Amino acid sequence: MQALAWLGYALLMLVTVKALHPLELLHDKKSQHLVFGAAACLFILWLFRAGIYEGLNVHFLWLSALTLVLGLRRALLSACLALMGITLVGKESWAMLGVNGLLGVTLPVGLTYLIYSLSFHRLPRHFFIYIFVCAFLPGALMITLKMLSLGGYYFLEGLYEWQVIRDNYLVLIPLLLFPEAMLNGMTMTLLVMYCPTWVYTFYDKFYLQDK
Repeated sequence: MQALAWLGYALLMLVTVKALHPLELLHDKKSQHLVFGAAACLFILWLFRAGIYEGLNVHFLWLSALTLVLGLRRALLSACLALMGITLVGKESWAMLGVNGLLGVTLPVGLTYLIYSLSFHRLPRHFFIYIFVCAFLPGALMITLKMLSLGGYYFLEGLYEWQVIRDNYLVLIPLLLFPEAMLNGMTMTLLVMYCPTWVYTFYDKFYLQDK
């Protein structure tokens, strides 16, 4: 399964990079600074983790805010760079790169962007809806989804008994929900207030004007 995950994640990133038009990215200094700067911030954040069993460690994701700032494709690229850095320094195993990329990065980023798209087209375009529905709520949902999916993977692969996963990994979900939601919500609030031009998914004319 790890080999299939590696292949799937590699194909996904090839499609993502191709869709980004690499030559345009090379000439766009602002995009470079945002993508690589965000990757560096994620790398540092993901260094701080806790856990007893290998693989069953927890850390903040910050991926909902990343998706809103960079957009879907650039967020996938930035998070991929951070994941490769974390793997390179030994915090994750190379064998798990594909699984971590699909379940720990692609799934949260993709679903965050889906929630944003649905809220943009189906809900009133209001600043508080943007912060709470697109950043705060997805932050809590994505860390839950990531931990459940990885826990399920470890169980199905027979790496750990379900009781070990439940008592040493899944039990921590309630403790991480609110901090992860606050981290993403506060990040987007500050960026929208002080650096709105950095945020790919925020438009003054929709969320602030005539409100």
